[in-house]
Amino acid sequence: MNTVNFEVKDRIATITMNRPEKLNAINNEMIADLFEAFHEVNTNDDIWVAVLAGEGRAFSTGHDLVMAGEGREPKPGVPSGTTDDLYVYLSELDKPIIAAPHGYALAQGSGLALLCDFRIAAEDAQFGWPQVKRGIASISGPTILTHYVPFGYALMMLYTGEFITAPEALRVGLVQEIVPREKQMERVYEVAASIANNAPLAVRTIKKAAVTGRAIPNFADRVKNSSKHAAQIRDSADTKEGLRAFAEKREAEFTGR
Repeated sequence: MNTVNFEVKDRIATITMNRPEKLNAINNEMIADLFEAFHEVNTNDDIWVAVLAGEGRAFSTGHDLVMAGEGREPKPGVPSGTTDDLYVYLSELDKPIIAAPHGYALAQGSGLALLCDFRIAAEDAQFGWPQVKRGIASISGPTILTHYVPFGYALMMLYTGEFITAPEALRVGLVQEIVPREKQMERVYEVAASIANNAPLAVRTIKKAAVTGRAIPNFADRVKNSSKHAAQIRDSADTKEGLRAFAEKREAEFTGR
């Protein structure tokens, strides 16, 4: 992977977009690299949680409007496609993903951040979908942003193309926490470690129930949906270990089975 750095430590994967000289603008090569990185997260049993970040002064300014760049042949068994396909793939990941936006997080960059489970932003983060200023219609804005912030507010952002600051993003629910830039990754890894200490099957089951439940309008059906998913891990080794550890007043040792 040339445009993405990938590392795993203590069951936490870090995916860092790495075109700092282009403010991590997303070209075809980066799309392929992101597919490969997230596929590794999804299929590697030693990864329980992942972090998405950006190298340099920005998280990502979105699609590279100057040069999309040549794509590359995906590795065998690794999914591939357009940015739209990457959006769909991210929306279906089983494992929790934390976004760590700083500097500019624009257009596709903001879309990727919103497709993570939650966002811990640096104080200098700015968010926006400026496509209308270039005569371009956004994909991620009307598809993703409108489901995360009040509908009218999302349309105001999309119609004007203006950026919002981290405090404003926190106010409307686009991010969940703001920290000083120099403390951002420390805080992100603190939260990631807290997740990685829990039973991974339980975390993934909760994610699946929550994500699928968003499309179910009836409350009783949402309860049934969550109950169905919870039942699938009721006899898992991790559930038995968690209950045993509680009874024995010790820390549980989860294995993901």
